[in-house]
Amino acid sequence: MDLLDAHLIPAVDGVAFGLLLFVVAAGLSLAFGTAGVLNLSHGTLYAIGAYTGAELSDGTWGGLALGLAAGTAAACVAGAGLSAATAPLARRGHLAQALLTFGLALIGGDLLIQLFGADELPVRVPEALDSSVMLLGHRYPAYRLCFIVMAVLLAAFGTWVLTRTRMGAAVRAAADDPQMLAATGRNPRAVHTGVLAAAGALAGAAGVLGAPIIGPGPGTSENVLMLSLVVVVLGGLRSLWATFFAAVAVGEVQTLGVSLVPDLAPYLLFAAMAAVLVLRSRFAEPATAHGPEGPAPDPVARLRGHLAGRLRRRPRGTPGTAEAAEASGTAEAPGTAGASGADRAAETAGTDRAGAAPRGYGNRVPKWIGRLPGGTAWRQAAPLLVLLVVLISLPALLDAYSISLAGSALALGLLAVSVTILTGYAGLPTLGQTAPFAVGAYATANLADAGWTVGPVQIVLSALAAAVFSAVVGPAVIRARGTTVLMITLAIGELTGAVVNQLKSVTGGADGLVGFPATRALWGGEGMLEESELYNYALVVAVVAVSVTLLVLRSPAGKLLTGTRGAEARMRASGHPVGRYLLVAHICAGALAGVGGSLMVTVQQYLSPADVGFEIAAFALLAVVIGGTTSVIGALLGAGLIVATRDWVAGSWPGHGPLLLGVLFVATVYVLPRGLAGLRGGNDGGNGRSSGAPVPEDRPPSAPAPNPAGKVSP
Repeated sequence: MDLLDAHLIPAVDGVAFGLLLFVVAAGLSLAFGTAGVLNLSHGTLYAIGAYTGAELSDGTWGGLALGLAAGTAAACVAGAGLSAATAPLARRGHLAQALLTFGLALIGGDLLIQLFGADELPVRVPEALDSSVMLLGHRYPAYRLCFIVMAVLLAAFGTWVLTRTRMGAAVRAAADDPQMLAATGRNPRAVHTGVLAAAGALAGAAGVLGAPIIGPGPGTSENVLMLSLVVVVLGGLRSLWATFFAAVAVGEVQTLGVSLVPDLAPYLLFAAMAAVLVLRSRFAEPATAHGPEGPAPDPVARLRGHLAGRLRRRPRGTPGTAEAAEASGTAEAPGTAGASGADRAAETAGTDRAGAAPRGYGNRVPKWIGRLPGGTAWRQAAPLLVLLVVLISLPALLDAYSISLAGSALALGLLAVSVTILTGYAGLPTLGQTAPFAVGAYATANLADAGWTVGPVQIVLSALAAAVFSAVVGPAVIRARGTTVLMITLAIGELTGAVVNQLKSVTGGADGLVGFPATRALWGGEGMLEESELYNYALVVAVVAVSVTLLVLRSPAGKLLTGTRGAEARMRASGHPVGRYLLVAHICAGALAGVGGSLMVTVQQYLSPADVGFEIAAFALLAVVIGGTTSVIGALLGAGLIVATRDWVAGSWPGHGPLLLGVLFVATVYVLPRGLAGLRGGNDGGNGRSSGAPVPEDRPPSAPAPNPAGKVSP
């Protein structure tokens, strides 16, 4: 009884906090589970309601009612606008939605700060609710008790609407069978818009009513979004009551956990989220990488057709043609004619079967290059050479600050390339690659502090530490697919962030690390302090790392990985150890991320938790989408665009970096549907053939389209 008495108030606070999360998460679950929209701007919809309610609150019932009406209406309109914005992405999957909605969240957050200021706003509630009541001998805020009652009533009302009314039946039909819904005379598009508008209204109402609990201020939208994602993951998408109890559990962990086990509280939430996701993926059938449009073409057959077509186009009488095909195993086997005939015709025309733009560089490269010996290799290497020449010349063209930014862009670019390996080639979209990135970064900082300042030693040891970390967490990741992978890796990234903040003896906690000795490029050299020296060192390391990555991706091992993504069921049926391939890819990608983390520390000469947080993870994934999901060069260019926009362009408009980044993301998703790689007609592995329709929870919502012939986009 003494224990219950001591923790009664935190326990009730946990219920109130959890029910607030329920109201927000109910809208997120509705948007994702019913409308099929992965809305990373849902926290911004909450912030719209919170800021509006706080601005209109004057301590009267009329002010509360006006704020509730205005905040709910504003978020409802924003939700309807989100429906219109995501409509063109219906066939492009959840990665495109993530890019768009994250960009809209950045834009909305900046506009809210411009309208209401950067400080947290005070919220005034009616005097009758701004008091305390006795609860089992303890005084407790009356407003929170009132909110608990309202949230329970809302859960009951929402469940009744979804399960007992025609409107709810139409909503469920829009998710399960939109064609059947259309046959009944209802417009699925209108239902989709209504669902997102209702989801926005829920978030806005939660913002107004929850402002006294989670007030409007910097970081509010990100905090609410992360907690809501946890609730949706734990509760699933099937039942509002499951979401209700999951939200209460999260609220209790956030409040009661702090008072009972303060040392473990930072880890409990995302550890529980990761455990639930891993268990679900373990008990589910192994997910295939087929999109909703049917089985993907066999990459081995496409490889045979591709190479056979190239050999046929060579002049007759070329010595060694048949022998070379026989030796390399590319001669067309019996029974593959049907699988490769359409591909051969497509190769002859220079296009793929989906009618995509011509592969390779075609008329982008002078014709005389194609007539050189090994002309195809020259065409593929040309962009790499051009990019390398530009990067080498940067120190002579830029000032010291811009050179430093270019070095940071190289570090982020290696992180983005590691995400490309997992997302574009292994089919494992990740939001947690900053975890091995952080391991590599903190390893380098601590090595330097201990006197190990030689660059190659730091790179190798940091990559090894990140690889070991990825090997440990890899088995929890490789079983799942699609959005489940996103959530598992997000949980791993957040758990790593919690460790970074708690393990102050190694990481410096929230203060970070600074003042460690400068890195030496080689044994016997001096520490690098000049920006040009640091940039040249970062460039050499990045060139070596990218070259090794491209060699591996172009090797038979890389083609096996591509086949695993494009035709996983067939690979399993033919006896390939798919899980082993994915684990090796996860470890190698982690090592590359560790190299990027090491470079970041060397270039910046300091390290803080913000450098390895969720925002950087989102930027890395979005850089991959900007560049093209299987383009290594595209990932590097995407990272460069993000760094340039965030730190260089925004310098001429101080305080508006998030707005500019948001505009970049939104423009990219519409103007470059295939990423920067699509500008040259190359294969980006994500050509828009996937569907954004709702799919089962542990199935990929939009598996990347097969990469023809296992081709690697440079």
